[in-house]
Amino acid sequence: MPVKAQNKDKARAQRTRAKLAKARSARPRLSVFRSSKNISAQIIDDAQGRTVASASSLDKTLRDGLGKGSDAAAGVGKAIAERAIKAGVKDVVFDRGAYMYHGRVKALAEAAREAGLNF
Repeated sequence: MPVKAQNKDKARAQRTRAKLAKARSARPRLSVFRSSKNISAQIIDDAQGRTVASASSLDKTLRDGLGKGSDAAAGVGKAIAERAIKAGVKDVVFDRGAYMYHGRVKALAEAAREAGLNF
């Protein structure tokens, strides 16, 4: 990755995290990681320093039923919402990191909202 692109990604991530720091006091965050082929999400309680729930397109329980791209991201979003609600978390802060809110990240977020998470 060229140096300019790395700087843009780093700046975008810092800008996102700065906004999250203000809202993060009482709610855990839904953090998204996107690779070229897969997507994963985890709900992190920063106050206790632990992961409450996680889901990935690599999970054996999810892998067979998922498609590719945005379909897989929507499946992961639905799974993370179900697991979070089962763990007692309904309100979260969405942490997209350095990724733009578009495509697979947007599909994951919308599926999580439809499944019952509030953010």
